[in-house]
Amino acid sequence: MYGWRGRLGLIVPSSNTTMEMELHTFLPEGVSLHTARVPLRNVNEDELVKMNALAVEAAKLLKDAGVEEILYGCTSGSFIGGKDYEKELEAKIESEVNVPVVSTSTAVVEALKILDAQSILVVTPYTDEINQREREFLEANEFEVLDIRGLGIEDNTQIGKLEPYEAYRLAKASFIDEADAIFISCTNLRTFEIIEALEEDLGVPVVTSNQASLWLALREMDVMEKIPELGRLFTEF
Repeated sequence: MYGWRGRLGLIVPSSNTTMEMELHTFLPEGVSLHTARVPLRNVNEDELVKMNALAVEAAKLLKDAGVEEILYGCTSGSFIGGKDYEKELEAKIESEVNVPVVSTSTAVVEALKILDAQSILVVTPYTDEINQREREFLEANEFEVLDIRGLGIEDNTQIGKLEPYEAYRLAKASFIDEADAIFISCTNLRTFEIIEALEEDLGVPVVTSNQASLWLALREMDVMEKIPELGRLFTEF
């Protein structure tokens, strides 16, 4: 039986081509991944809000697969309403399907806190408008955002076409010694290949949307696998 160790349900934007592939690559033996999609083409506030309104229906379909945890896999979608928005979204889905739910934004906050990161650099593929919303969300959760740099991309399919080295180079170019950690945002941005190298080169923890999402979802399922390729988060916690 697939998922003898645990079945993870994943809700992703319809245009996301990265998150499933990255999670599949590093899923521990015995953990299966089951995906539902919600419509999104462009990463802007209007489309994100409309997408979130359909999350419950997607979760109901995942429940049919007997999943033990549901991961809402969209960073901007889960922070777009500000502080506590992600918690409200999780609670709404949970109340409808009676399955534990965690969102990417919750995972990122938990990851940064457990790494004791207070002053952070943020790298994103987003527009300035979405970056500002992300800054507000992180600062409301008591992080100091030293800088946030984006690539100005709204078309989510274009984000999915970016090579991992682009995130690496932007993070390295943004780095300053005052930073406790680097956060690379967006579940459609490939990062798994560069986390270990970036931590070695800069000497600080690296948190990415997909890495943090996988980490918290597995921990919530009591799967405590260590995955060295995914950085300090997966080796120390």
